Amino acid sequence: QVQLVESGGGLVQAGGSLRLSCAASGRASSRSTMDWFRQAPGKEREFVAAISWGGNIVYADSVKGRFAISRDNAKNTVYLQMNSLKPEDTAVYYCAAAGRFSVVVAAMDYWGQGTQVTVSS
Repeated sequence: QVQLVESGGGLVQAGGSLRLSCAASGRASSRSTMDWFRQAPGKEREFVAAISWGGNIVYADSVKGRFAISRDNAKNTVYLQMNSLKPEDTAVYYCAAAGRFSVVVAAMDYWGQGTQVTVSS
């Protein structure tokens, strides 16, 4: 079993920045794809960014140019640097892990519990 724990969420004003972290632990191999998703109240969970073990990256169009995903394989940690935040970025942000590269919710094998990001105007 793999445990994923997000941290770094909080309340920021529009235009501000946050960096989220997701620490992984457990028996699973670290050679996995790590994704960030988000879910706002009343909406379905939405893909944000993904990074493969080797560093291949995909972003959702809504965050491209503002967010940056990275990972430190030695620390089993993935990060999401969020800049130029907008109120519409407000959501619970989840990290997830999958054995194959994917940007689809259903393909994720493990999920963290989420961290709240609130962007005020």
